Amino acid sequence: MNKQTTNIKAIFTDIGGVLLTDGWNHESRREAALHFHIDPADMEERHHLTFETYEIGKISLEEYLNRIFFFQERPFSMDAFETFMYQQSQPYSQMIELIRRLKAEYHLKVGVISNEGRELSAYRIKQFGLDSFGDFFVSSGFVGLRKPDLAIFKLALDLAQVNPDQIVYLEDRPMFVEIAEKMGMHGICHTDEASTRRQLKSLGLK
Repeated sequence: MNKQTTNIKAIFTDIGGVLLTDGWNHESRREAALHFHIDPADMEERHHLTFETYEIGKISLEEYLNRIFFFQERPFSMDAFETFMYQQSQPYSQMIELIRRLKAEYHLKVGVISNEGRELSAYRIKQFGLDSFGDFFVSSGFVGLRKPDLAIFKLALDLAQVNPDQIVYLEDRPMFVEIAEKMGMHGICHTDEASTRRQLKSLGLK
């Protein structure tokens, strides 16, 4: 099968774990606790109580940080903490270039579906040039929906105007892959570049 015969018209992809490292996961918060000398148990409790509210755009990053850290005086500024937070994001350059190449060679639509707060998502999209190949970004912080809600996948389908069986969905979380497959998409549970390339090749995307 070659690019003339492949049935695939679009790629949907997650950001964290596929194109970039996770933006603000447990490891990043642990590093923050060490760097800024914060009680990690208190931080984690406060994080879990309010992070989903931030992730679906109900509060700003500033309000999230006020609830987690700046409810009391700190020997560091919010700007310093935000800078540290953004610096946790690093690219998976080979995966970015793979998606960029496939889009160009096969004239694919690229939709990005991610669970990320508004400010963090906007930073990551611009900082790593994801907007240079992504056609639309269905970020939880932008649309007020988050995976595994079916509505966020349906929104991406509406934006793409492509049949589910013509879409490849790249994701590092098995549950979300399963949901995409039940909706008729070709799911690839991303673990590493090599295995994802093999699975894409089996769908005609070489």
